[in-house]
Amino acid sequence: MRVDAGLARLLGMSRTVVAGLAEDGRVEVDGRAAGKSDRLIAGSWLQVTLPEPEAPTTISAPPEVVNGLTVLHADDEIVVVDKPVGVAAHPSPGWTGPTVVGGLAALGYRVSTSGSEERQGIVHRLDVGTTGVMVVATSEHAYTVMKRAFKERTVSKRYHAVAQGHPDPSSGTIDAPIDRHPKHDYRFAVVAGGKPSVTHYDTIEAFRAASLLDVRLETGRTHQIRVHLSALRHPCVGDLAYGADPTLAKRLQLERQWLHAHALGFEHPGDGRWVEYVSPYPADLARALDLLRE
Repeated sequence: MRVDAGLARLLGMSRTVVAGLAEDGRVEVDGRAAGKSDRLIAGSWLQVTLPEPEAPTTISAPPEVVNGLTVLHADDEIVVVDKPVGVAAHPSPGWTGPTVVGGLAALGYRVSTSGSEERQGIVHRLDVGTTGVMVVATSEHAYTVMKRAFKERTVSKRYHAVAQGHPDPSSGTIDAPIDRHPKHDYRFAVVAGGKPSVTHYDTIEAFRAASLLDVRLETGRTHQIRVHLSALRHPCVGDLAYGADPTLAKRLQLERQWLHAHALGFEHPGDGRWVEYVSPYPADLARALDLLRE
């Protein structure tokens, strides 16, 4: 075979990359430099000098002090934060606001460099308008372990949500596939043929106009709780994008959905022990609850 074709198969590289190695004099056959079109003959001694690996990339979000971002726990493997409203998990096209990654950088934390550049260290996400507990990997080992844990659904994700009205039954499971909304790009919806999505809920407290729910996610689709509750005709209070009553939202002084990542539990990637972290309600959600109880 030709050098470029044979080496591409041996090393799993593209022929273009291999050709570049040959042009740089990094490929030798029986001690002599070989060109990309030279032939590989059985019994020859083949030697390839690979370039040094690129240095690990650093986090792409510039350090930026994020007001309200609280570190609940930090060690050599993970950082657990309490994310405030209005903060994205990581940089993304079109987003110019603060991010968890940038906030951690400002606090002096180095996150894992695994994953795509804009999501380094991020093993799961919370919506910009959702507050609460979030874990970020700070080592390559932790990134691998935590990504697998979320994929295999061994992580306990508990949210508290205030839904309009009173879901019937008061405790239940919503098993409905989710995909992008057929008409609105920025929204998601229950769609036949979408990704399997399962949400479990229990009513904690019932008010005249709404219900406080404890929600456990079995899957982790984008906007999953918001979409599923909306599909039940009981959207999160304040979630105008998914059909919430604007009058009730105004009365409760809410400018976003009442949805909070209350607790997160998982096996610690360092030693395997079960750990759980809890976030109290932020001021705007606590105030809305007080108004509902009046």
